Amino acid sequence: MNPSTLIGMIASTVLLVVVLFFTSADPSLFLDIPSLLVVLVGTMAATFISYPLREVVRIFGLIGTVMRNERLYTKNDMEDLISISKVWISGDIRAVERELDKTSNPYLKTGVQLVIDLTPEQDVVELMQWRISRLRAKEHAEAQLFRVMASYAPAFGMVGTLIGLVNLMFLLGDGDMTAIGRQMAIALMTTFYGVLLANLIFKPVAVKLERRTEQRVVLMNMIMQGVAMMAQKRSPSFMRETLNSFMMQYDDEINDGKRRDRSPATRDGASS
Repeated sequence: MNPSTLIGMIASTVLLVVVLFFTSADPSLFLDIPSLLVVLVGTMAATFISYPLREVVRIFGLIGTVMRNERLYTKNDMEDLISISKVWISGDIRAVERELDKTSNPYLKTGVQLVIDLTPEQDVVELMQWRISRLRAKEHAEAQLFRVMASYAPAFGMVGTLIGLVNLMFLLGDGDMTAIGRQMAIALMTTFYGVLLANLIFKPVAVKLERRTEQRVVLMNMIMQGVAMMAQKRSPSFMRETLNSFMMQYDDEINDGKRRDRSPATRDGASS
């Protein structure tokens, strides 16, 4: 499981348990099935209306993606590029194809195969940039799906609140405090569930998917630069240093300068 997702889940659960334990005489009062159903069913219904079925059914798979500790094999892809480049410079096409078969990254395979087929460098770069744009658009739409759900959940929380208040108005004249309290609970709990689901599940999942896309796009840009240098028949050592600098600059920008700089000896060891 993704460590940060696990920490967030544990922290949110502990927070809710502690708050309910110390502030409520009966924590079970915060479990109201009708209120929860109003928010969940309403949110899902609006989502089905807004999106095609094939996109909505991917919700659970995307949540699984957020839960997994997905690794980007940046170093492996870099080494594969450099290894293939060494063989490419030697001019042995069959050896290049054998090295390419060992690669598991389809994006890298596509770029290298185009170079082997003597496709002009500009055409190779344009195709790879198009693949990046397509991935960015696809995954942005996936993240946007959860942002839309995050906007629907509080809205249906307010719908439940209005239902509870309307019923409450009809019961005020009867003076049945039990029924009045029940309707008041529904009125308040639907808003509670709507805000909770929006800010603890839907929005965090959207942010995590967007962050995942950023990392994948950076890796694809690195591969594209490596393939372009391979098409130019740049030396493998030059390619290694360029790609290492590319990734280190990315790390510094992402971490806002807080990343510890590696010593020259460490960098030399990494590039050897």
